[in-house]
Amino acid sequence: MILWLVFALMTAAAVFAVLWPLARGHETQAGSELEVYRDQLSEIERDRAAGLIGQAEADAARVEVSRRLIAAADAAEFRHPIPMGSALWRRRAVAVAGLVLVPVGAIALYLSLGSPQMPGEPLQARLRAIHNDRSIASLVAQVEAHLAQNPGDARGYAVLAPVYLQLGRFTDAVNARRRVLALAGETADRQADLGEALTAAANGIVTADAKSAFERAVTLDANDAKARFFIGVAAEQDGDRDKAAAIWQDMLKTAPADAPWIDTVRQALARIGTAAPPVAGPPAAAPGPSAGDIAAASQMSEQDRTAMIRSMVARLADRLKQNGDDVDGWQRLLRAYVVLNERDKAIGAAGDARRAFANDPDKLRRIEDTIKSLGLES
Repeated sequence: MILWLVFALMTAAAVFAVLWPLARGHETQAGSELEVYRDQLSEIERDRAAGLIGQAEADAARVEVSRRLIAAADAAEFRHPIPMGSALWRRRAVAVAGLVLVPVGAIALYLSLGSPQMPGEPLQARLRAIHNDRSIASLVAQVEAHLAQNPGDARGYAVLAPVYLQLGRFTDAVNARRRVLALAGETADRQADLGEALTAAANGIVTADAKSAFERAVTLDANDAKARFFIGVAAEQDGDRDKAAAIWQDMLKTAPADAPWIDTVRQALARIGTAAPPVAGPPAAAPGPSAGDIAAASQMSEQDRTAMIRSMVARLADRLKQNGDDVDGWQRLLRAYVVLNERDKAIGAAGDARRAFANDPDKLRRIEDTIKSLGLES
């Protein structure tokens, strides 16, 4: 409504700018000019009578002013050769055209270049989005400043690396993963994470360095799902689809029933035209921080802990987008958003969870109970 009011005021100003010159009489300027010359003649006569100028000077000035007066009078007569009725009609025609064409032209221009059907976004929502973006940038800057003072803090690099990936800062993510390996030692997860960052930095291509990291991860843990999946991707990119299919099919045969990466592997098999075997493994344990993670978090500053928590919540949200059949995961995500005071995200996640379990009454009831207990009813 405010936008249309502004448009109306702007249109009124434009119409006024068109009509104002038409409302001014042409006689005013000519009449005022004649009066000036008459006043000058009277002033010359007063100056002569007072002895301020001589008779010769007065006569010469009177002749010059009289000449200008006659010229101005002739010009005034020349400006009005058209009958007044015709002039008035033309001015009215221009005025009507201005009243109609300016608003119509403005509306037509807006409809062609503007977006009248786009719904408005409340100011509070826009401010909140800006605040969230600044919060992420602020948290990253704080952790980076912490690492500048404490370059040996492996946990800080581990916190930053997934955030860098989400922000598209792939080179920084690779460097952070390498620092974690150098400072905290080698594990299958850390090698797989390094390979993932290297692949992202290469626009999805599993480079030789990335493949080496994945193979090292499998050497350390033969069941590392991330490393095995990307080794299959490397085989596909090398043109060996049979090898890729064998790796991915074996993953599904031994996968827990609720493994978050099942849909991703199935999509990869469909991409190469291979059927996916059924998943018969037992459910996987709910992921959570290890004792080492908790101990390391206790040594971190409040800002670093917040950044780590947000990173973990973001990973959980991404996992649920790929596999939304994890009711426990949805419950943890809802509680995490409430703890982080991100109510809008919590309400959005509640809607996603409801849609995920629309055909499963038991799980839907558990989600509804959680939503109610957290005060997220909408």
